[in-house]
Amino acid sequence: MTVPQAEVTLDEFDVMDAAVPEGLHVELIDGRLLITPAPDGDHDENVRSVADQVRARHPGLHTYQARGLAVPARRTGRARVDGAVAPLGYFRGQPSWSDPSGVLLVVEVTSGREQDAEVDRTDKRDAYAQAGLPVYLLVDRHRGEVVVHWDPEGGRYRLRSEAVFGAKLALPEPFDFDLDTTELA
Repeated sequence: MTVPQAEVTLDEFDVMDAAVPEGLHVELIDGRLLITPAPDGDHDENVRSVADQVRARHPGLHTYQARGLAVPARRTGRARVDGAVAPLGYFRGQPSWSDPSGVLLVVEVTSGREQDAEVDRTDKRDAYAQAGLPVYLLVDRHRGEVVVHWDPEGGRYRLRSEAVFGAKLALPEPFDFDLDTTELA
C-alpha cells in the first residue's frame, strides 16, 4: 500500500518505522511511504533458492534477508530488501538502515498482492539504479518470470534480461552463472 501524500521526511519515517505493528514492513521509496505485509512462505522460499545458488558458486558471498538499506536515490530513501547479496560480514557494525555500497545484488520478490508488484517492477528498480546498486533481480510471481537489471548509469539500469519460471537466466558479472528458476513460484 502506498500512502498518498507529499514527500515524507526521514524524521517522519523514523517515527513510523518505530511504531509499525509486527507483521508489517515500512519503506521510504522516492519520498513515498510504503507499507507492506510481512512475506509469506513462498516468498521466503524464492529468496532462499536464489541465495543457495549464489552461495554455491560464490562461497564468500551471503544473502541477507529483510535487510534495511539507506538508498541514496533522487530522494533519500529506506528500502527493506528481500535479499541483499554482499561479502560475508559486510553488515557487521552497520545500523538498521545500512550503507548499500558493498551490496552486489538486490533480490526482490513480488508480494502475494498484485497491486504491490508495480512498486518492485518500477519504483524500487529505479531507486536501486539511482543508488548505483550493480545488479537488481526481481522474482515476479504474478508474471511468472525472473528479471535481472544491471549496469546502472545516470540513475537507470542500462541492461535487462528475463526468463519465465523454469528456464535458466544468465546472471551478469560478478556472478556469471545461469540461475535455475525451476524452484521459483
